[in-house]
Formats: sequence, structure tokens, C-alpha cells
Amino acid sequence: KQKRTIYDQYGEEALKNGIPQSSAGPGGPGGSGTPFFGFPGGSGTTFSFSSSGGMPGGSFGGFTPSNPEDIFQQIFMDGAGGIFMGGAGGSKKSGRSRAHPGSSHMHQSMNGGTDFMSQFSSAGAGNGSGNQSKEIEKTLPVTLKDLYTGASKKLKVTRRIMENSSGQLNTSEKILQIDIKPGWKSGTKVRFSGEGDNLGNGPQDIVILINEKPDSTFKRSNNDLVMNMELSLLEALTGYKKPIHTLDGRTIEIENKSSIVHPGKEVRVAGEGMPISKTPGKKGDLIINFSVKFPTYLTDIQKTKLKEIL
Repeated sequence: KQKRTIYDQYGEEALKNGIPQSSAGPGGPGGSGTPFFGFPGGSGTTFSFSSSGGMPGGSFGGFTPSNPEDIFQQIFMDGAGGIFMGGAGGSKKSGRSRAHPGSSHMHQSMNGGTDFMSQFSSAGAGNGSGNQSKEIEKTLPVTLKDLYTGASKKLKVTRRIMENSSGQLNTSEKILQIDIKPGWKSGTKVRFSGEGDNLGNGPQDIVILINEKPDSTFKRSNNDLVMNMELSLLEALTGYKKPIHTLDGRTIEIENKSSIVHPGKEVRVAGEGMPISKTPGKKGDLIINFSVKFPTYLTDIQKTKLKEIL
């Protein structure tokens, strides 16, 4: 009965030579490490990453899952070329490159701006059989000013290329430049064909998704810009003259001397909205929504005078 159990679990070789000391059972993760998480592979396969780096249930075309801390490397790059830290891409252990599930690591450098840390990976984008998604998408946060004036952003990409014959993983770096045109909208996509990983099925495309960050003054509505402006009760009744600082650094003034402004009134300033990317030289409008701040207290004398006036 014991021999039958050994045969069922470990095969004929175990009956002849004994049970392998390092075996964790057929299909089980090697080593005794605790799995971090599962990574979906092809054909329903799930790779479990463990702290010991154990290989789940045999070999898959030279692919060796690695610690997830190696997979999602976070790297800074400054505008002057910066520092490339953390060893993104393939890692080496005992002189052997290891394929990391996911996709190209990308790092943003803001021209004249502030750097930010970026994680860039694609779920299910790589497995031992060389399967990977056809494209990977990266969201690029930009300011409303960037979309108004236009801007250039640089992304440092470390791509991984697997040799078909040996399964060896090589890495290469490249700087991708995104030239944002005045008037682009949130959701605009920029495609870099063939600039992603190549884990056996051809290179991936990298798709950059433009995402507008909230602005403290303006809100975009298609090609128009919308802002709120608060007036005192005196200004609402007798007139006002207010400066507005535009996204391109100008200062314009709006003035009203003749009409009373009611709370909720809307004023449209033609040609002071967003540039229209498909119609160079034209802009949308600036829409100003007014609110009126009423006094919290009036003296009896003030009330009497108001009654005489109104």
C-alpha cells in the first residue's frame, strides 16, 4: 500500500531511487515560501509567486516567475536624464536572466516640472509560453495648462526582449517623447508601435492615455472653460471690475457697470476658452458663473437706509 502511494504521487523513479528531498508534490510550488499572489497566464494557468522563488509545477519554456517586488519596479527620472534605479526589467540570479510578468516599465520626466513615481505593468501580459497582450496602456496625468498651451513629456522605457532560441531575456532602454498639442482632450491616445516588450510573440505597442488633472480655477466643458466668481452684494448691485488670470499667463478684465447681477447669472466671454485642436487659431468661450455673498448682519440704521433706497 505504501509503495502504491509513492508510485501514485511520485512515479516509478521514486520507487527505484527514493522520494526526492526537495519535492513539493506534482504541480505544487517548489520550496516552502508563502505565495504572494497569483498571476494569470495563458490557457487558464495561474502562476503563484512565492518568497522562495519556487517554480509552480514544472518549467514553462524557460520562464521563471520572480518575486512580485521585482516585477513592479518604481523608478525616478529627472529632466536632465535622471537616475535609473531599481533594476527594472529582467533580473539576474546565478548568471541567468529571468522573465518578469507584466510589461515595459515607464518613467515620466516633466520638462521643467516635478517628477513623479510610476508603476507600469500589464496584467496577464507575459507567461512561460511567450504569450503577451498586443498593447500596454499607460495613463499620463497632465495639467489643464498643458492641454491649453501644449507641452512635451518624456517617458523612459525599459523594454524586455526574449531570444526565441535560448529564452534569454535582454533589456534595452529608450526615451519616448509625447508632444501634446494645444486643445487635446482628456482621453486622447498616443500610440508607439512596437516599443513595448517582446516575450516571443512580437513586440507590444505602447499606448499613452492623456488624463486631465483638476485645475484650481477652471473646469473644461468641451472647448469651453468654466469658472466661478463671487461678488459682494455691493458689487452685484452697483457694478464690478474683476481681473482673470488665463492659463497662458495673460490677465484679462471683465467689467459690469449697468446691470444687476443675480446669483447664478452666467456671463460668456467669447474666444477665451480652450484652443480647438482641429481648427487652429480658434478657441471656445470662457463661461463665468456668478455667486453673490450676502452680509451676515445689518444694523438698524443700515436696514432703514436700505428701505429708503429700495
